[in-house]
Amino acid sequence: MTTAMDSILILFAHPRFEKSRVNRALLAGLQGQPGITVHDLYEAYPDFNVDPEREQALLLAHRIIVWHYPLFLYGAPALVKQWMDLVLEHGWAHGSNGHHLAGKRALVTVTSGGTRESYAHDGFNRHTMPELLFPLEQAARLCRMDWLPPYVVQGTYRLTDAMLAEQGGQYCRTLLRLAQDPPLETLQQYELLNDWSAAMEHGGQP
Repeated sequence: MTTAMDSILILFAHPRFEKSRVNRALLAGLQGQPGITVHDLYEAYPDFNVDPEREQALLLAHRIIVWHYPLFLYGAPALVKQWMDLVLEHGWAHGSNGHHLAGKRALVTVTSGGTRESYAHDGFNRHTMPELLFPLEQAARLCRMDWLPPYVVQGTYRLTDAMLAEQGGQYCRTLLRLAQDPPLETLQQYELLNDWSAAMEHGGQP
């Protein structure tokens, strides 16, 4: 159930969630947090038969939209694209009369086996993570949403159980700070939302 006061909608998409120790840790840190709705797309739509009206109602009931998924071959899992094609309809989400999402904040939370250093112009993957997420950014901007830097957990193969627990706590604290509506221009100064969150941990002001 959602209410008019809900802050954050996490559109979670992982086709093999039961095998993902990283994403299990991230979501575990959000359990019981008021104002945060975790919506598991693969659980809701195992047949890919997305219900646009249900999804649009969820979008309208939240102020901040988070697409959360593992990076597969530099892209999102297939259900994310299916969701976008069916839910972000012309005339509802974009177009001359599509203003329903205008002013909402949007971002991506993504996990990757590669380290941050490997996602650089001089690194193995040749592009930064924000560059690889550009299609989602452009879709959000088309829908008149305010795009935020991504939240990224990288080098996942190297993370111990203790590190994963800390990552879960950090993710939760970041989202709770984000729900306080920090200035958009402040957030957009950072390449990753992790960097903003780290600055807040060290005494910065949202």
